[in-house]
Parts: sequence; C-alpha cells; structure tokens
Amino acid sequence: MSSLWIRQARIIDPASSRNAVGDLFVSDGRIVPSLSAAAKAAARQIDGRGLVACPGLVDIHVHFREPGQTHKETIATGSRAAAAGGFTTVVCMPNTSPVADNAGTIQFIKDATRRDAVVKVLPTGCITVGQKGAALAPIGSLKRAGVVAITDDGDCVQSNELMRRACEYAKMFDLPIMDHCQDASLTQGAVMNEGAVSTRLGLRGWPHAAEDVIVARNVILSEYTGAHIHLQHISSKYAVGIIRRAKTRGVRITAEATPHHLSFTDEELRTYDTSFKMNPPLRTASDRRAIIAGLRDGTLDCIATDHAPHTNYEKDKEFDYAPNGILGLETALAVSLGVLVGESKFKVAHVVDLMTRQPARVLGLPAGTLAAGAAADICLFDPKERWTYDARAGFSKSSNSPWHGRTLTGRVKTTIVDGRVVFDQGKIAEPAA
Repeated sequence: MSSLWIRQARIIDPASSRNAVGDLFVSDGRIVPSLSAAAKAAARQIDGRGLVACPGLVDIHVHFREPGQTHKETIATGSRAAAAGGFTTVVCMPNTSPVADNAGTIQFIKDATRRDAVVKVLPTGCITVGQKGAALAPIGSLKRAGVVAITDDGDCVQSNELMRRACEYAKMFDLPIMDHCQDASLTQGAVMNEGAVSTRLGLRGWPHAAEDVIVARNVILSEYTGAHIHLQHISSKYAVGIIRRAKTRGVRITAEATPHHLSFTDEELRTYDTSFKMNPPLRTASDRRAIIAGLRDGTLDCIATDHAPHTNYEKDKEFDYAPNGILGLETALAVSLGVLVGESKFKVAHVVDLMTRQPARVLGLPAGTLAAGAAADICLFDPKERWTYDARAGFSKSSNSPWHGRTLTGRVKTTIVDGRVVFDQGKIAEPAA
C-alpha cells in the first residue's frame, strides 16, 4: 500500500493530546511517526495548510435502511454520505426489514458492507425479537455474529422486567445497550414537543416527561445490574440533570446529543415543515441550552447524528402522517462547529473529541485516534470555509434535511480510511473492482 504524507495541517488528536501544526504520515494503512526519505519521495502528498487533520469522525447512531428499505438508503449510499461528512466509522441501527434480531441478518449487513461500503459500517442487533418488546433476542448469537451493541432503537423497551433481563444478558456478553428513551403510554399520537408551540399549532404534544421517566428507569437498572446503558439522542433538560447526578455516583450510563437538538427548537415547526419532524422532537430553547451545557461538562458523552433517510414522497404529507427523521451525516461537523464553536465558544479540539475519541470510547471501538500504529482513518477539514448545503446534490439516497439551502461554516475536504483516500474535494473515490 502506498504511503501518505499530510503536510503542515493543524493536527488535533484528543486521544494523544496532540494539537499543533505538523506533518502526519501513513504507511500500509497505519499511522506512523515518520517515513524514510525514499518513502517520502514516493508518498502521495496532501497540502494541509489551513486545514485541521483529525481522526476520522465516528457516528454511533445511523440508519442505513438495508436490508428491506433500500428506496430510502443503502449501505453503499449511506457510507458515501458518511465519507463526505468526514466519518470513517459508523454504527447502524437494527430497524431494517427484516429487523436485525438474528445472526443471518447481521451476516447480510456485514457482507453488504464488505462489498459496497467506503467506510467502516458496524452493525447493532435488536434487544427483543422482532423489535417488539415481548421476548429477548438471542443476544449471545448476536454477539458472536459481530454486533457492537444491542438496541431496539426507535421502539423503546417498555417492560422494566424485560429491560432488566436484557441488562443482565448484555453484561454477561460485554455488550452495551443503546436505548431510545420514550414511555409510549405518554406519547400516543404525539408528533412534536408538548408546550406552547404545539398548543398554538393544534398538534398533539410529546411531553419531556416521557423521556425523563425512561432515562431514570435506565439509570436505576444500570446501577442495579452493572450493565452499560447508552442513552440515545437526549433532548430534555430534565434528562440531562438525571444523567449528571447518576454520573456523580459512578453509574455506567453514557449519553449522546444530536446536531439537530443542538441547533433547533420547536419554534421551527411553526410552518408545519416536516423537515423538522423527528423523534425525540425538537424541544424548547432551555432544553437546547441544557444539551449544550451537558456536552460542555461531560454529562453528555458524544455527538451522534441519528441519520434517518426518508424519501421526498414519504415526508411530503400532512405533519401528523409524515415519518420522523432527518439526514445528518454530511452536515454534522459543520453544524456542530457552528453551534458549539461559533455560538457557544467551545474549542475546536473539544468538538473533535465529541465526534471522535468519545463515541469510540462509548462503544469500545478501535477508532478515534491518530496515535502511531492506529488505523489511518483521517478527516481533513477547513474550519473556516463557508458553504451552502444542497441536500439534493448530496450522496445520500434521500434529501430530507432541515439544513437544505443553509450556509454552514466548516467543510470536510478529504476523508481517509485505512490509509486510502475515499473522499476528496467533493468526490468519492470508488473502491477498486
């Protein structure tokens, strides 16, 4: 494999406390301290002046829709969107058709990844059979098949007894549980945050208490069983408070925030634009501030996109009937930099940490570092470039993004996976046949 020499970039690697302008070297798909004179002469050189070189971004919450929903996204198209967004490792959710509750479906996903993906796509398996919340899936078989976590994703396990048993099995097999925190009995027919805006619009509200109750349940079960429970896309300020207190006691709880909950509030729904319909819903300005504060002090561990593609004809419906979810991979870095650095005065290195080392740590993934010997998964981005996002021209198969047509700051220029350039200057480098 040829060598790479990235010259004079600002290298940010939180895992090794590196934050300085310098050169980065790659040989045989691995980060190396340096190259010989002969290897330098033969290496592909990348001019990093004005750019940040960081570990490839890691997203532990994406939906690639394959198998069964390939009209929305495939592993091929989703992985290309990931590469365009600077992501080199993504973890896909199991709510496919059929759902990923058995070793056969996991093997299908792994085969499709080997054949079609340009980044590393890691599968999760279901907590329950059919993702129906009635009986545990074969967790040991799923672990042997190669899942990195178990989750019922958008279908939160409602039975506390079943969730307890899932925790016990997950701990036995050393698997994290990822949970979408929603008490379904409190959200029947709900389509947006419950509050003044939902009342004004005449739409049924999703109270933050529905999230808070399950977050508290999961804290209790994690403390009781010792299992690691990861709380997905936290949206409520009260949930942030519950997590903060749990962490002071050493409970094995981790949590993520999404770029859309960092950016928007329920006021965006005043025109009934389904591009802003998601689950959990956009909440209030005080919830948004609490999420930012949670990322600042480590209560929330990382940023994850919840990339959820839907076709235009599915989203182009009355608000009540349109599906939840938005795209996130190609805009996540720019949006996070805009909110956290531009608005909230985070350091760029902190944002990089939230999108590299920290998500990798949450699931114990071999990613998120530029240390010598690590896989050469690298993102090069211009933190100052302003650009207008066109969702219809993106690499996803869908275009349901609330950032369509908006000007963002911070743009991915090059993405490298195992030492191979897979995205460069707006184009995907297709794998060799």
